[in-house]
Amino acid sequence: MNKKIKSTIFLLLCAILWGVAFVAQRDGMADMGPFYFSAFRMYMGSLTLIPIIYLSDRFKKREQIKSGMPKQTSVQKATEKGYLIRGGVLCGVVIFFAANFQQVGLVSVSAGKTAFITTLYIILVPLFGMFMKHRPSLFNWTGVILGTVGLYFLCITESLSIALGDLTVLIGAFFWAAHILCIGHFAPKVDVAKLSCIQFLIAGTLSLAVAIFREPISAEIFVGQLPNLFFAGVLSCGLAFTFQALGQKDANPTVASIILSTEALFGALGGFIFLGESFTQRELIGCILMFAAIIIAQLPSRKEKSQ
Repeated sequence: MNKKIKSTIFLLLCAILWGVAFVAQRDGMADMGPFYFSAFRMYMGSLTLIPIIYLSDRFKKREQIKSGMPKQTSVQKATEKGYLIRGGVLCGVVIFFAANFQQVGLVSVSAGKTAFITTLYIILVPLFGMFMKHRPSLFNWTGVILGTVGLYFLCITESLSIALGDLTVLIGAFFWAAHILCIGHFAPKVDVAKLSCIQFLIAGTLSLAVAIFREPISAEIFVGQLPNLFFAGVLSCGLAFTFQALGQKDANPTVASIILSTEALFGALGGFIFLGESFTQRELIGCILMFAAIIIAQLPSRKEKSQ
């Protein structure tokens, strides 16, 4: 099996897990508060990455010995550790807001609708990149305009009002976009598995701190939600992250983004199959427009093609 096919499979598995996780997150709101759900989910994701980090470190040491590569100096180790801690804390704070705005929105918004609104982050990333001197292409701007129209059909009613839950999920999409840029800044400098492990730990701790003062909890509630927490934490956070990293290793960034954006479709499909959710005709038009916008926004410009 060649590298491109492997990358496609890993990225598609990641999109499926991310999409179906919206069902687990939505169903988890039956008797558990959103902040407790986020806390337990993040802790599970962090714990899942520990054995992956351990095995990865052993493999790297073995390869280092075989190839005769020199060991890192104490200065290099200290520099990398500093980046890792700063990156983990900053990304953890951002993902705390992203995950919890999304989770609170899921209390009143369907899994499928949340998936489509959240995936808007793929359009927002190039816009946020302007502040980092990355100029959006014509395709990026076309995607933004088309995505805005799609969002209007998906969220804005005929009376020109937007539901509080939709607005909450939309705010979360802005934080998801900021999180992608944050990861993009720190990931090249550190071990991405360790970075994710720390960020999940930080986000889980912040979520727990809020939950303790806001939401009731009991052992019965926790045990009852273990299946949903397992899927959202172990599979969606821990395992899907690994698939994403493996997939993006040998994939074209544009192709990878398009494949990952199908999480919106899998979220809608999962909501329909497992929760009996459906879209109105107006919402369906919005979903189609937003999905088209997501794909268009990821198309490479002439300059990118020539590079």
